[in-house]
Amino acid sequence: MIDDDENVDDDALAAEWEAMAGDDEDEDVDQDAMAAEWEAMAGDDGDTGGGEGEEDDDGSTPGRVLDQTEIDSLLGFDGDDGSGETTGIHALINSALVSYERLPMMDIIFDRMVRMMSTSLRNFTSDNIEVSLDNITSVRFGDYLNSIPLPAMLSVFRAEEWDNYGLMTIDSSLIYSIVDVLLGGRRGTAAMRIEGRPYTTIEQTLVERMVSVVLKDMCSAFEPLSKVNFVFDRLETNPRFATIARPPNAAVLIKLRVDMEDRGGRLEILFPYATLEPIRELLLQRFMGEKFGRDSIWESHLATELWKANVELNAIMDEETMSLKDVMDLQIGQTLVFNKTPNDEVVIKCGDVPMFSGSIGRAGKHVAIQVRRAAERLATKE
Repeated sequence: MIDDDENVDDDALAAEWEAMAGDDEDEDVDQDAMAAEWEAMAGDDGDTGGGEGEEDDDGSTPGRVLDQTEIDSLLGFDGDDGSGETTGIHALINSALVSYERLPMMDIIFDRMVRMMSTSLRNFTSDNIEVSLDNITSVRFGDYLNSIPLPAMLSVFRAEEWDNYGLMTIDSSLIYSIVDVLLGGRRGTAAMRIEGRPYTTIEQTLVERMVSVVLKDMCSAFEPLSKVNFVFDRLETNPRFATIARPPNAAVLIKLRVDMEDRGGRLEILFPYATLEPIRELLLQRFMGEKFGRDSIWESHLATELWKANVELNAIMDEETMSLKDVMDLQIGQTLVFNKTPNDEVVIKCGDVPMFSGSIGRAGKHVAIQVRRAAERLATKE
Protein backbone atom coordinates (compact mmCIF):
# COMPACT_ATOMS: atom_id res chain seq x y z
CA MET A 1 0.00 0.00 0.00
CA ILE A 2 2.80 2.38 0.73
CA ASP A 3 4.41 1.79 -2.66
CA ASP A 4 1.18 2.58 -4.47
CA ASP A 5 0.80 5.86 -2.56
CA GLU A 6 4.36 6.84 -3.40
CA ASN A 7 3.75 6.13 -7.10
CA VAL A 8 0.63 8.33 -7.02
CA ASP A 9 2.58 11.15 -5.37
CA ASP A 10 5.36 10.80 -7.92
CA ASP A 11 2.90 10.97 -10.78
CA ALA A 12 1.28 14.10 -9.34
CA LEU A 13 4.65 15.73 -8.83
CA ALA A 14 5.70 14.89 -12.40
CA ALA A 15 2.48 16.36 -13.75
CA GLU A 16 3.09 19.55 -11.76
CA TRP A 17 6.63 19.86 -13.13
CA GLU A 18 5.33 19.36 -16.66
CA ALA A 19 2.77 22.13 -16.15
CA MET A 20 5.49 24.47 -14.89
CA ALA A 21 7.66 23.62 -17.88
CA GLY A 22 4.71 24.47 -20.15
CA ASP A 23 4.38 27.89 -18.47
CA ASP A 24 8.10 28.53 -19.00
CA GLU A 25 7.71 27.72 -22.68
CA ASP A 26 4.82 30.19 -22.88
CA GLU A 27 7.01 32.84 -21.19
CA ASP A 28 9.81 32.08 -23.66
CA VAL A 29 7.35 32.57 -26.50
CA ASP A 30 6.23 35.88 -24.98
CA GLN A 31 9.83 37.01 -24.55
CA ASP A 32 10.63 36.02 -28.13
CA ALA A 33 7.65 38.02 -29.36
CA MET A 34 8.73 41.03 -27.31
CA ALA A 35 12.30 40.82 -28.63
CA ALA A 36 10.98 40.64 -32.18
CA GLU A 37 8.87 43.74 -31.54
CA TRP A 38 11.88 45.66 -30.21
CA GLU A 39 13.93 44.61 -33.24
CA ALA A 40 11.19 45.81 -35.51
CA MET A 41 11.14 49.20 -33.76
CA ALA A 42 14.92 49.45 -34.01
CA GLY A 43 14.69 48.59 -37.69
CA ASP A 44 12.16 51.37 -38.21
CA ASP A 45 14.48 53.87 -36.53
CA GLY A 46 17.34 52.68 -38.70
CA ASP A 47 15.25 53.07 -41.85
CA THR A 48 14.24 56.62 -40.98
CA GLY A 49 17.82 57.49 -40.12
CA GLY A 50 16.78 59.33 -36.96
CA GLY A 51 14.77 61.81 -39.01
CA GLU A 52 12.85 64.49 -37.17
CA GLY A 53 9.19 65.20 -37.48
CA GLU A 54 8.04 61.64 -38.42
CA GLU A 55 5.19 60.19 -36.41
CA ASP A 56 4.79 56.75 -34.88
CA ASP A 57 1.75 54.56 -35.39
CA ASP A 58 0.00 56.23 -32.46
CA GLY A 59 0.52 59.69 -34.00
CA SER A 60 3.20 60.90 -31.54
CA THR A 61 6.51 62.43 -32.62
CA PRO A 62 9.61 60.69 -31.23
CA GLY A 63 11.83 62.89 -29.00
CA ARG A 64 15.32 64.02 -30.08
CA VAL A 65 18.26 63.76 -27.72
CA LEU A 66 20.64 66.78 -27.79
CA ASP A 67 24.35 66.16 -27.63
CA GLN A 68 26.66 68.10 -25.29
CA THR A 69 27.74 70.60 -27.96
CA GLU A 70 24.15 71.59 -28.70
CA ILE A 71 23.37 71.92 -24.99
CA ASP A 72 26.41 74.17 -24.44
CA SER A 73 25.43 76.31 -27.42
CA LEU A 74 21.88 76.67 -26.14
CA LEU A 75 23.00 77.70 -22.66
CA GLY A 76 25.76 79.97 -23.93
CA PHE A 77 28.66 77.89 -22.58
CA ASP A 78 30.21 77.05 -25.96
CA GLY A 79 33.51 78.66 -25.05
CA ASP A 80 35.05 82.05 -25.72
CA ASP A 81 35.92 82.63 -29.36
CA GLY A 82 37.70 85.90 -28.58
CA SER A 83 34.87 88.13 -29.76
CA GLY A 84 33.57 88.69 -26.23
CA GLU A 85 29.97 88.15 -27.35
CA THR A 86 27.57 86.05 -25.30
CA THR A 87 24.95 83.78 -26.79
CA GLY A 88 22.02 81.70 -25.65
CA ILE A 89 20.52 82.20 -22.23
CA HIS A 90 23.48 84.31 -21.10
CA ALA A 91 22.69 86.83 -23.84
CA LEU A 92 19.07 87.02 -22.70
CA ILE A 93 20.05 87.52 -19.06
CA ASN A 94 22.61 90.22 -19.83
CA SER A 95 20.54 91.99 -22.47
CA ALA A 96 19.32 94.54 -19.92
CA LEU A 97 22.85 95.74 -19.17
CA VAL A 98 24.16 98.92 -20.73
CA SER A 99 27.22 98.18 -22.80
CA TYR A 100 30.34 100.16 -21.98
CA GLU A 101 30.86 100.58 -25.75
CA ARG A 102 28.29 103.35 -25.54
CA LEU A 103 30.89 105.28 -23.50
CA PRO A 104 33.84 105.43 -25.92
CA MET A 105 35.79 107.94 -23.84
CA MET A 106 36.33 105.34 -21.09
CA ASP A 107 38.94 103.60 -23.26
CA ILE A 108 40.84 106.85 -23.79
CA ILE A 109 40.69 107.83 -20.11
CA PHE A 110 42.00 104.54 -18.76
CA ASP A 111 44.62 104.23 -21.46
CA ARG A 112 46.00 107.51 -20.12
CA MET A 113 45.69 106.18 -16.59
CA VAL A 114 47.68 103.03 -17.40
CA ARG A 115 50.62 105.10 -18.64
CA MET A 116 50.49 107.35 -15.58
CA MET A 117 50.24 104.41 -13.17
CA SER A 118 53.30 102.72 -14.66
CA THR A 119 55.38 105.79 -13.84
CA SER A 120 53.79 106.52 -10.45
CA LEU A 121 54.07 102.96 -9.13
CA ARG A 122 57.69 102.74 -10.26
CA ASN A 123 58.44 105.82 -8.18
CA PHE A 124 56.34 104.46 -5.31
CA THR A 125 58.01 101.04 -5.13
CA SER A 126 61.42 101.77 -6.72
CA ASP A 127 60.87 98.65 -8.77
CA ASN A 128 60.19 97.86 -12.42
CA ILE A 129 56.38 97.78 -12.74
CA GLU A 130 54.26 97.33 -15.84
CA VAL A 131 50.55 98.16 -15.79
CA SER A 132 48.24 96.88 -18.53
CA LEU A 133 44.53 97.27 -19.22
CA ASP A 134 42.79 93.90 -19.61
CA ASN A 135 39.27 94.93 -20.54
CA ILE A 136 36.31 97.15 -19.71
CA THR A 137 32.96 95.43 -19.25
CA SER A 138 29.48 96.05 -17.88
CA VAL A 139 28.32 94.04 -14.86
CA ARG A 140 25.61 94.09 -12.26
CA PHE A 141 26.89 95.34 -8.94
CA GLY A 142 25.55 92.38 -6.95
CA ASP A 143 27.02 89.83 -9.37
CA TYR A 144 30.41 91.51 -9.13
CA LEU A 145 30.47 91.44 -5.32
CA ASN A 146 29.65 87.73 -5.37
CA SER A 147 32.43 87.03 -7.87
CA ILE A 148 35.26 88.69 -5.93
CA PRO A 149 37.83 86.04 -4.94
CA LEU A 150 38.59 86.27 -1.25
CA PRO A 151 40.73 87.26 0.54
CA ALA A 152 40.93 90.71 -1.02
CA MET A 153 40.87 94.36 -0.04
CA LEU A 154 38.09 96.64 -1.26
CA SER A 155 38.74 100.36 -1.24
CA VAL A 156 35.72 102.66 -1.34
CA PHE A 157 36.47 106.10 -2.78
CA ARG A 158 34.29 109.16 -3.31
CA ALA A 159 34.07 111.42 -6.35
CA GLU A 160 33.49 114.81 -4.76
CA GLU A 161 32.28 116.71 -7.83
CA TRP A 162 29.92 113.87 -8.85
CA ASP A 163 28.72 113.31 -5.26
CA ASN A 164 28.89 109.53 -5.50
CA TYR A 165 31.16 106.55 -4.85
CA GLY A 166 33.35 104.05 -6.66
CA LEU A 167 35.02 100.78 -5.69
CA MET A 168 38.58 99.53 -6.14
CA THR A 169 39.45 95.86 -5.55
CA ILE A 170 43.01 94.65 -4.91
CA ASP A 171 43.47 90.89 -5.00
CA SER A 172 45.65 88.99 -2.54
CA SER A 173 48.50 88.43 -5.03
CA LEU A 174 48.96 92.16 -5.57
CA ILE A 175 48.62 92.89 -1.85
CA TYR A 176 51.41 90.50 -0.86
CA SER A 177 53.54 91.62 -3.80
CA ILE A 178 53.28 95.30 -2.86
CA VAL A 179 53.97 94.56 0.81
CA ASP A 180 56.94 92.39 -0.12
CA VAL A 181 58.40 95.06 -2.40
CA LEU A 182 57.88 97.98 -0.01
CA LEU A 183 59.40 96.07 2.92
CA GLY A 184 62.52 95.11 0.99
CA GLY A 185 61.74 91.57 -0.14
CA ARG A 186 64.27 89.89 -2.37
CA ARG A 187 63.66 89.76 -6.09
CA GLY A 188 63.12 86.48 -7.81
CA THR A 189 61.02 85.03 -4.99
CA ALA A 190 57.27 84.79 -5.25
CA ALA A 191 55.24 86.53 -2.57
CA MET A 192 54.20 84.17 0.22
CA ARG A 193 50.54 83.87 1.02
CA ILE A 194 49.51 82.80 4.49
CA GLU A 195 46.07 81.22 4.49
CA GLY A 196 43.52 81.70 7.22
CA ARG A 197 44.66 84.98 8.74
CA PRO A 198 43.30 88.52 8.33
CA TYR A 199 45.38 91.34 6.90
CA THR A 200 47.54 93.15 9.42
CA THR A 201 47.49 96.88 10.10
CA ILE A 202 50.84 97.30 8.33
CA GLU A 203 49.51 95.56 5.21
CA GLN A 204 46.37 97.67 5.19
CA THR A 205 48.38 100.88 5.62
CA LEU A 206 50.72 100.04 2.73
CA VAL A 207 47.80 99.13 0.46
CA GLU A 208 46.06 102.37 1.42
CA ARG A 209 49.13 104.31 0.33
CA MET A 210 49.11 102.50 -3.02
CA VAL A 211 45.39 103.24 -3.45
CA SER A 212 46.08 106.94 -2.88
CA VAL A 213 48.66 106.87 -5.68
CA VAL A 214 46.18 105.17 -8.04
CA LEU A 215 43.40 107.63 -7.18
CA LYS A 216 45.68 110.58 -7.87
CA ASP A 217 46.51 109.17 -11.32
CA MET A 218 42.83 108.58 -12.01
CA CYS A 219 42.09 112.23 -11.21
CA SER A 220 44.72 113.27 -13.75
CA ALA A 221 43.30 110.86 -16.34
CA PHE A 222 39.79 112.35 -16.04
CA GLU A 223 41.01 115.96 -15.92
CA PRO A 224 40.98 116.67 -19.72
CA LEU A 225 37.36 115.50 -19.84
CA SER A 226 36.01 116.69 -16.50
CA LYS A 227 37.78 117.89 -13.39
CA VAL A 228 37.09 115.51 -10.51
CA ASN A 229 38.74 114.71 -7.21
CA PHE A 230 38.70 111.09 -6.00
CA VAL A 231 39.07 110.86 -2.22
CA PHE A 232 39.84 107.67 -0.30
CA ASP A 233 36.92 106.83 2.00
CA ARG A 234 37.55 103.45 3.68
CA LEU A 235 39.16 100.05 3.27
CA GLU A 236 37.10 96.87 3.67
CA THR A 237 37.87 93.16 3.53
CA ASN A 238 34.25 91.97 3.51
CA PRO A 239 32.33 92.68 0.28
CA ARG A 240 29.09 93.12 2.25
CA PHE A 241 30.51 96.26 3.89
CA ALA A 242 31.65 97.73 0.56
CA THR A 243 28.16 98.09 -0.90
CA ILE A 244 27.86 101.41 -2.72
CA ALA A 245 24.89 100.58 -4.97
CA ARG A 246 21.92 98.25 -5.11
CA PRO A 247 22.66 94.72 -6.40
CA PRO A 248 20.66 95.01 -9.67
CA ASN A 249 22.30 98.31 -10.66
CA ALA A 250 24.57 98.30 -13.69
CA ALA A 251 28.21 99.32 -13.37
CA VAL A 252 31.35 99.68 -15.47
CA LEU A 253 34.19 97.35 -14.46
CA ILE A 254 37.79 98.16 -15.45
CA LYS A 255 40.32 95.34 -14.98
CA LEU A 256 44.01 96.24 -14.69
CA ARG A 257 47.03 93.96 -14.46
CA VAL A 258 50.10 94.99 -12.42
CA ASP A 259 53.30 93.03 -13.14
CA MET A 260 56.51 93.33 -11.09
CA GLU A 261 58.86 90.94 -12.89
CA ASP A 262 57.91 87.57 -11.34
CA ARG A 263 55.30 89.07 -8.99
CA GLY A 264 52.11 91.03 -9.44
CA GLY A 265 48.35 90.78 -9.36
CA ARG A 266 45.09 92.32 -10.45
CA LEU A 267 43.48 95.65 -9.63
CA GLU A 268 39.84 96.29 -10.55
CA ILE A 269 37.96 99.60 -10.55
CA LEU A 270 34.17 99.69 -10.57
CA PHE A 271 31.98 102.71 -11.32
CA PRO A 272 28.20 102.45 -10.93
CA TYR A 273 26.41 104.15 -13.80
CA ALA A 274 24.84 106.51 -11.28
CA THR A 275 28.34 107.78 -10.46
CA LEU A 276 29.14 108.48 -14.12
CA GLU A 277 25.76 110.09 -14.86
CA PRO A 278 26.98 113.72 -14.36
CA ILE A 279 29.51 113.31 -17.19
CA ARG A 280 27.51 110.91 -19.33
CA GLU A 281 27.30 113.35 -22.24
CA LEU A 282 31.08 113.78 -22.17
CA LEU A 283 31.70 110.03 -22.07
CA LEU A 284 29.53 109.59 -25.16
CA GLN A 285 32.05 111.51 -27.26
CA ARG A 286 34.00 109.53 -29.82
CA PHE A 287 37.00 111.82 -29.42
CA MET A 288 38.14 114.53 -27.03
CA GLY A 289 36.35 117.85 -27.53
CA GLU A 290 33.60 116.56 -29.82
CA LYS A 291 30.55 118.82 -30.03
CA PHE A 292 27.22 117.08 -30.53
CA GLY A 293 24.85 118.68 -33.02
CA ARG A 294 26.94 121.85 -33.39
CA ASP A 295 28.83 123.18 -36.38
CA SER A 296 30.74 126.41 -35.73
CA ILE A 297 30.94 127.19 -39.47
CA TRP A 298 27.19 126.88 -39.90
CA GLU A 299 26.54 128.91 -36.72
CA SER A 300 28.75 131.74 -38.01
CA HIS A 301 27.04 131.71 -41.42
CA LEU A 302 23.58 131.73 -39.82
CA ALA A 303 24.49 134.65 -37.55
CA THR A 304 25.81 136.64 -40.53
CA GLU A 305 22.64 136.08 -42.53
CA LEU A 306 20.45 136.98 -39.57
CA TRP A 307 22.16 140.34 -39.22
CA LYS A 308 21.39 141.03 -42.89
CA ALA A 309 17.72 140.07 -42.65
CA ASN A 310 15.04 142.76 -43.20
CA VAL A 311 12.55 143.13 -40.36
CA GLU A 312 9.29 145.09 -40.47
CA LEU A 313 8.58 147.16 -37.37
CA ASN A 314 5.21 148.63 -36.41
CA ALA A 315 4.82 151.63 -34.12
CA ILE A 316 1.71 151.27 -31.98
CA MET A 317 0.46 154.81 -31.41
CA ASP A 318 -2.46 153.79 -29.20
CA GLU A 319 -4.70 150.85 -28.41
CA GLU A 320 -8.37 151.04 -27.45
CA THR A 321 -10.90 148.30 -26.79
CA MET A 322 -14.20 148.76 -28.67
CA SER A 323 -17.28 146.65 -29.10
CA LEU A 324 -18.09 145.18 -32.47
CA LYS A 325 -21.21 147.41 -32.68
CA ASP A 326 -19.10 150.56 -32.29
CA VAL A 327 -16.71 149.38 -34.97
CA MET A 328 -19.60 148.73 -37.40
CA ASP A 329 -20.98 152.21 -36.72
CA LEU A 330 -17.77 153.95 -37.82
CA GLN A 331 -18.38 156.30 -40.76
CA ILE A 332 -16.10 157.65 -43.45
CA GLY A 333 -14.50 160.88 -42.32
CA GLN A 334 -15.04 160.18 -38.65
CA THR A 335 -12.11 161.23 -36.45
CA LEU A 336 -10.45 158.87 -33.95
CA VAL A 337 -8.85 160.58 -31.01
CA PHE A 338 -5.62 159.06 -29.61
CA ASN A 339 -4.97 159.30 -25.92
CA LYS A 340 -1.24 159.77 -26.47
CA THR A 341 0.47 163.06 -25.83
CA PRO A 342 3.81 164.11 -27.37
CA ASN A 343 5.52 163.19 -24.11
CA ASP A 344 4.14 159.62 -23.93
CA GLU A 345 6.13 156.61 -25.10
CA VAL A 346 5.21 154.58 -28.15
CA VAL A 347 5.79 150.81 -28.34
CA ILE A 348 7.54 149.40 -31.42
CA LYS A 349 6.63 145.80 -32.25
CA CYS A 350 7.89 143.18 -34.68
CA GLY A 351 4.75 141.19 -35.33
CA ASP A 352 3.32 140.55 -31.88
CA VAL A 353 6.65 140.83 -30.06
CA PRO A 354 7.45 144.16 -28.35
CA MET A 355 10.96 145.29 -29.33
CA PHE A 356 11.54 148.88 -28.20
CA SER A 357 9.79 151.91 -26.79
CA GLY A 358 10.44 155.57 -27.50
CA SER A 359 9.02 159.07 -27.81
CA ILE A 360 7.22 160.38 -30.89
CA GLY A 361 8.46 163.40 -32.82
CA ARG A 362 8.96 164.77 -36.32
CA ALA A 363 11.90 164.52 -38.71
CA GLY A 364 11.28 166.79 -41.70
CA LYS A 365 7.97 165.76 -43.27
CA HIS A 366 7.91 162.40 -41.47
CA VAL A 367 6.70 161.31 -38.08
CA ALA A 368 9.68 159.83 -36.20
CA ILE A 369 10.16 157.82 -33.01
CA GLN A 370 13.23 158.11 -30.85
CA VAL A 371 14.16 154.74 -29.30
CA ARG A 372 14.84 155.08 -25.61
CA ARG A 373 14.86 151.57 -24.12
CA ALA A 374 14.27 147.90 -24.90
CA ALA A 375 10.83 146.38 -24.54
CA GLU A 376 12.08 143.90 -21.90
CA ARG A 377 12.71 146.76 -19.49
CA LEU A 378 9.27 148.15 -20.30
CA ALA A 379 7.63 144.78 -19.55
CA THR A 380 9.55 144.51 -16.28
CA LYS A 381 8.43 147.95 -15.21
CA GLU A 382 4.81 147.16 -15.98
